[in-house]
Amino acid sequence: MKIDNLNNEQREAVLNTDGSLLILAGAGSGKTKVLTTKIAYLIEEKKVSPYSILAITFTNKAAKEMKSRLFSLVGDKANFIQISTFHSFGLRLLRENCSTLGYDKNFVIMDSDDSLSVIKRILKEMNLDAKDYNPNAIKSKISSCKNELITPFMYEKYAASEFEKVVLKVYERYEKKLKDNNSVDFDDLLILPIKLFREHYDILEKYQERYQYVLIDEYQDTNEAQYIVSKMIASKYKNICVVGDPDQSIYSWRGANYKNILNFEKDYPNCSTIMLEENYRSTKNILDAANQVISNNKGRKDKNLRSNKGTGDKVNYYRAYDERDEAFFTIREIKQLVSNGVEYDDIAVLYRTNAQSRIMEEELLKENIPYRVVGSFYFYSRKEIKDLMAYLRLIHNSRDNVSLQRVINTPKRGIGLKTIQNIIEEADFQNISMYDAISSGKELEFKKTIEDLKKVAENLTLTELVDKVLDVTGMRKELVDEDSLEADIRLENLEEFKSITKAFEERDGLISLEDFLLETSLVSDRDEYRDGNNKISLMTVHSVKGLEFDNVFVIGLEEGIFPHINSLMDNNELEEERRLAYVAITRAKKLLYLINARKRVLFGKEQNNPPSRFISEIDKELLNIISKEEKQEAERIRVEDKLYKEDVNYQIGDYVYHDVFGSGRVVEVSNTLISIAFKSPHGIKKLMKNHKSIRKV
Repeated sequence: MKIDNLNNEQREAVLNTDGSLLILAGAGSGKTKVLTTKIAYLIEEKKVSPYSILAITFTNKAAKEMKSRLFSLVGDKANFIQISTFHSFGLRLLRENCSTLGYDKNFVIMDSDDSLSVIKRILKEMNLDAKDYNPNAIKSKISSCKNELITPFMYEKYAASEFEKVVLKVYERYEKKLKDNNSVDFDDLLILPIKLFREHYDILEKYQERYQYVLIDEYQDTNEAQYIVSKMIASKYKNICVVGDPDQSIYSWRGANYKNILNFEKDYPNCSTIMLEENYRSTKNILDAANQVISNNKGRKDKNLRSNKGTGDKVNYYRAYDERDEAFFTIREIKQLVSNGVEYDDIAVLYRTNAQSRIMEEELLKENIPYRVVGSFYFYSRKEIKDLMAYLRLIHNSRDNVSLQRVINTPKRGIGLKTIQNIIEEADFQNISMYDAISSGKELEFKKTIEDLKKVAENLTLTELVDKVLDVTGMRKELVDEDSLEADIRLENLEEFKSITKAFEERDGLISLEDFLLETSLVSDRDEYRDGNNKISLMTVHSVKGLEFDNVFVIGLEEGIFPHINSLMDNNELEEERRLAYVAITRAKKLLYLINARKRVLFGKEQNNPPSRFISEIDKELLNIISKEEKQEAERIRVEDKLYKEDVNYQIGDYVYHDVFGSGRVVEVSNTLISIAFKSPHGIKKLMKNHKSIRKV
């Protein structure tokens, strides 16, 4: 079999077929090629039966890619190799041994939504209000317990708070309901095989004999259950080969334990260790930057990536004035790349949190540059943003039936589909809006909430109104109570929406809800961008794992953003942030841009963050520091003085001039706001009183 297309370390990894083997594979070092060639070598040269090989990876896409490559190497024999994810392998074990575990052959797998429905039903049976005990938070806790192999009986000793005691009771009933309904959930696909092997040693022996060669990809991402099941199967013959990179372990928040790969040599004292350090993806300068950053982590195995792609360009570093300047610079560089023949598909913009995509999306839309948001929704398409927009539209126009139907029971307030249908029928019968047709029940309480918001909206800025809506409607409380990673992301997006309103207010001093909704609806209309493949990729660093691009822009590299503020007081979390930075840097093949801002409005608040420590960990010799003339920058950044510091005294009847709307007359004055009647087509506008765009005449 041909293996002379491999480098020395790759060849050594392929030829090392007996016993335990740890392959520490750096980013872009060809680990998939090594794994597939190793499996083919076992079959073709060592005459190992394909039935005896178990190859585990983490995504269906990766498993499909592995199988495809093996077809080209060993032909139809690839059909007989067990190549799958941990969950798919667990499902196979369950199907083959369901009766032993007490399940009928027709057992069903509940998805995430099904599990949540069961938990809600249990809370109802226990006469507990879902508002007080968030079902999503309970579901998340039960899932964590299962992945750590903590049974309800074991969890009892940890249940100290009232919430944890409720989780315990729900967990007990949840497990019973699953069993009674001949059902398993997604987590059971990992933990039931362990239960099977622990209680039936003869069955474990059968699988140890069947799978005498075990190969596991991305071993640094294994959780406790995955670690145990792989160790149990490989414990007899110890022909286990694991491939991974502790420097790319970025999923601790979902239970992954990078120490599994660091401790492999303790678990298998006679193991061989091979390092794949030759990178086939990135230039030397990019790899040197990555090596310098990750070398600051203590919890790792020392390795040093080297490139076969030449020195390449220096890493570009730009410190923008604010988030707009950050976006302008990025787009300017993208345009330059495209004018030089680069395809949009070869460009990626990476960020630490989903909320950071918003400014980039807006500016790309304005410039008519096609893009896709990978692993997430477009900012304005996210459910929580659409819900908030629906509330604002309803406050502005109570006859908006579409917005009313979206939020009348969001968050849940006990208004069911039947009630909503009755309102629709009554509105149709009387030929009035649904809002006007509401006259009783919980829906009337909802209507009163909207009425109250309409009243206070007259004396609030848009940013203050958004805050009020999030509090009064219960949107913020629902997500805080849920206390899950997904809820935190949604809460961040809602807070980031305030950056949009703040920027709108500051630009012209305008606080008109009507004008804001009109402008936002234009920006958020993405229909024309849905088709076509040649697009820039926008994504979080977590989403980019396993991908590569010729040109990569990493934005928001500031303390408190990247590294994330939640990591700054915990060294373990800070090391994970550094691993994230390492992943981001090693996605770039040819050009890498590292960008941050002196100040930015994020989550509606102005922040002045110092540059990320990860920038200072890179030698200046590797950086191409892009700067502007101070004079040019000063011209652009005078926007910071948008408001007069002293209070401007306006009287009703005063004539004024506005930079955008022209001449007008003051018709109403409050503490911080004024209403001005402008000439057609502008009409009456409510503005911030001290904004410099307004002058008395």
